[in-house]
Amino acid sequence: MDVTVGTFNLNNLFSRFNFRAEIQEVLPTGDNGQLTSSYEFKDPKEFRIRRYKGRLVKGISPEEQEMLARRIIAMDLDVLAVQEVEDIDTLRFFVSRRLGRAYPYLSLIEGNDPRLIDLAVLSKFPMGAVTSWQHAPHPELPGERLFSRDLLEVEILDPRDPDRHLLTVFNNHLKSQFVEHTADPVEGKEYNDHLRTLQAEAIARILSARTRPDGRFVLLGDMNDTPESPTLAALAAPTAQLTLEEALAHPVETRPPKPDVPPPPASGSWTHRFKESGTAAQYELFDQIWLSRSLHARHKSSHIDRRTRHAGDGSDHDPAWVVLDF
Repeated sequence: MDVTVGTFNLNNLFSRFNFRAEIQEVLPTGDNGQLTSSYEFKDPKEFRIRRYKGRLVKGISPEEQEMLARRIIAMDLDVLAVQEVEDIDTLRFFVSRRLGRAYPYLSLIEGNDPRLIDLAVLSKFPMGAVTSWQHAPHPELPGERLFSRDLLEVEILDPRDPDRHLLTVFNNHLKSQFVEHTADPVEGKEYNDHLRTLQAEAIARILSARTRPDGRFVLLGDMNDTPESPTLAALAAPTAQLTLEEALAHPVETRPPKPDVPPPPASGSWTHRFKESGTAAQYELFDQIWLSRSLHARHKSSHIDRRTRHAGDGSDHDPAWVVLDF
């Protein structure tokens, strides 16, 4: 039996709406930059909205959501880990309205991100235990939550025998490379890289404690850095307890990439394109799939759904997946 497992950053899949209202008052709710606004609505339908650092957080348009849906339907994966979803109701609505209820099993636990972008797993197969590691600390940061979002652990059961464990998915979204324009760019990058390093080290410790050396598990998601980066060294370095292999070195692309200067990597091993004005585009493999030793032996092929526009089709990330032989 072939089983397909993939990852896709959905780029702010929110259920927020633009509407007309009169602002009565704006109250600060803490020191993290969030504000709560009180409105008198002119429309009988009332919707909640959130602000982050004084700005309205907007989701992607219905047209972009439709592009996301077309890509997900075309991939037709058995298990899909996603990032940047607002909440479980948003995910259920998206699956029901745009995916034709293709995924009967959904899991999302709200995590740590102040922008309210959470991790989720969609599955055609039954799910078992679901564990959130959002409260995991690090010795260097006592009393603080280490993960920017979460590390979401989901047990996938065998559809041929729901009492039998098939594999475990560890979905994550590490610290971004974004630095606020008001911050020192060097210090900001150093902080982000250091935090991403601590997160990768914590993931390695958690996987070592939660799995067996011959266990069947996948670590995947938006790593916000390349597989060979020093920040992800804890994942790449094999130990007696944990050996992971990144599976997207030579993927099959669904279509040729758009021409660019410089051109995208010939290997096809990239999922994210970033270009500042006046600079060359950078192509990076930010979205990764790390297989356990046992699953690496079952690995048949790797794939990336290539975008048709430089800016991306519904997302600035391209989804990736692997085919595993069970």
